Amino acid sequence: MKSLSLETVVLLLLFAPHFLQGDYNGCKPSGKVKGKKPPPGHCNEDDNICCIEGRFYTTYRCSPAVSESTKAVLNLNGFEKGGDGYSPARCDHKYHSDSTPVVALSTGWYNRGRRCLKNITISGNGKSVDAMVVDECVSSIGCNADSDYLPPCGNNIVGASEAVWKALGVPVEDWGEIDVVWSDA
Repeated sequence: MKSLSLETVVLLLLFAPHFLQGDYNGCKPSGKVKGKKPPPGHCNEDDNICCIEGRFYTTYRCSPAVSESTKAVLNLNGFEKGGDGYSPARCDHKYHSDSTPVVALSTGWYNRGRRCLKNITISGNGKSVDAMVVDECVSSIGCNADSDYLPPCGNNIVGASEAVWKALGVPVEDWGEIDVVWSDA
């Protein structure tokens, strides 16, 4: 058996993370932003979701390719005034009841608003639900005033209202993040 040269081993170690990580269906990070301490009254510091001063966060302008069963992470998102959204939804500049099945999609999937007010089908926990896209989970910026000092969203996020979680039959104590698949309805 032929052994690898030291140079080959070094090259493999340098490039292995890129091959192991893959380019996630052609979507590579677009950059990084450095966390800043939010001014008083910005972000919800009690939830520990604010940017951490000095920490670097990866940004994306893209998301994985959409298919009949696009893999995603479903997270809990509020769309009511005073909720997680902090501001009205981007698609219609309105707040939405948490009892309505609505979602925010990562920047690439949001596709500059082209999915606004259209339904997607989300499948997880052995069930499916249709939900309307009303907002963007911004993955291209973060940790600044425009993002209310929140970190950038991941490039594979479907932020869903309580109604979506209930329709998927996920027990309340498990709400937070789960793996799902979605497609355009």
